[in-house]
Amino acid sequence: MAMSSMRGWTAVTLVLAVLLVFSAGCTGAGQSGDGSSPGDDTTGYRTVVDSRGVSVQVPKDLDRVVTVSDGFIEGMMLALGEQEKIIAIGVNSPQRVYNFTYRTVAGATYEYRDGMQPVTYLYPRIRELPLVAGGAAINYETLAGLDPDLMVIRVGSCAFYSMEKVDTTVQTVEALGIPVIVLKSPLYCNEQNISTISDEIKILGAIFGKEKKAGELADYLESQARLISERTKDIPEAERPTVLIFGAWPADRKSGGGVGDVRGTDTIEHYFIEEIVHAKNAYRDTGDMVTISAEQLLAIDPDVIMLETAYGYHPAEELYTAPNYQIVGELSAIKNRRVFAFPFEPPNCAKRQEYPIELMMIAKAAYPERFADIDLGEWLLDYYKNLYGVDDETAKALRSAQWMDWCVGDGHESYAKQV
Repeated sequence: MAMSSMRGWTAVTLVLAVLLVFSAGCTGAGQSGDGSSPGDDTTGYRTVVDSRGVSVQVPKDLDRVVTVSDGFIEGMMLALGEQEKIIAIGVNSPQRVYNFTYRTVAGATYEYRDGMQPVTYLYPRIRELPLVAGGAAINYETLAGLDPDLMVIRVGSCAFYSMEKVDTTVQTVEALGIPVIVLKSPLYCNEQNISTISDEIKILGAIFGKEKKAGELADYLESQARLISERTKDIPEAERPTVLIFGAWPADRKSGGGVGDVRGTDTIEHYFIEEIVHAKNAYRDTGDMVTISAEQLLAIDPDVIMLETAYGYHPAEELYTAPNYQIVGELSAIKNRRVFAFPFEPPNCAKRQEYPIELMMIAKAAYPERFADIDLGEWLLDYYKNLYGVDDETAKALRSAQWMDWCVGDGHESYAKQV
């Protein structure tokens, strides 16, 4: 590249104070000039419009890509068949394999082993790739030494929760001669909806000249949301159950008085519950990851509890049987056994391509009669096969890796081992 000589500069000499101006909403739909836009070098570059609405010149012979996300970019590159081009990542969540243990009031201990993201299972090499970020701090010297053709950053990932930090990072990375594509997750966007995720997928398709494939994948994910919405949109308001997205984080208990976290009316989770599933978000205040007490949880008393696993896995059985949650044992959802755990997906600060799984689980939990014809275990296999192009056996392995075998086996014992 013309600016490759700049990549030898050290991070110390590249601290810049000028911030880029980003648009307030989520713009850009991944248009690619495919060599034909007016600004393209038709011999070697394509123009890609990112989520900022910024046109970025991307080499057509792209071979070396650094990604910064919680697994979304990496997983979609895998789905597009471009995973071998990842040379480094910015968040270690796609590299981690997790175990989880909890004790019951009866003294039994249960263990869950080898939980991981689909990209971790399908592309084990990702665990060996170098990290270029610690928290939200990019190691620019390491980055320059890798000599990437492109860096792709997702705003809202655990590494870049703040747009201000992204602004500074983009400026510095571009000064190294490395083009940067920015994706904006629903967490950052002013409007909470799934079209934002589809736009991100289409931008990734444009980067690699695979617009058609990316469009098909985005359409497939959205089709699952449409299926759910069509089945539930006519349900009268008075018949809609209350659903609580609940994070059973140990840190809340340790901090004093908290029993877990909930998602408010200004979050993508609220949009999932109310605008797609057509149920009611049981938590009626605003806020993301709001810590509540046991007393508050009992007062909310939701019909259904969906256990969020984006920041740590917790199974339904933990709420039923662990000592920490006996204080809320009178909850309707616990007494009626309407507690369900989302697939294993931590750490995940923004929604990834697993969002249709969450939607289907909320829908089946809220309206079991309307979705009785959909077997969750089989539907999951179809989801993995359609998204990642895998065979039936690999799809089953992915279902196990995300700790979802409870939906096909004999309950709890099918995916947790007593130790």
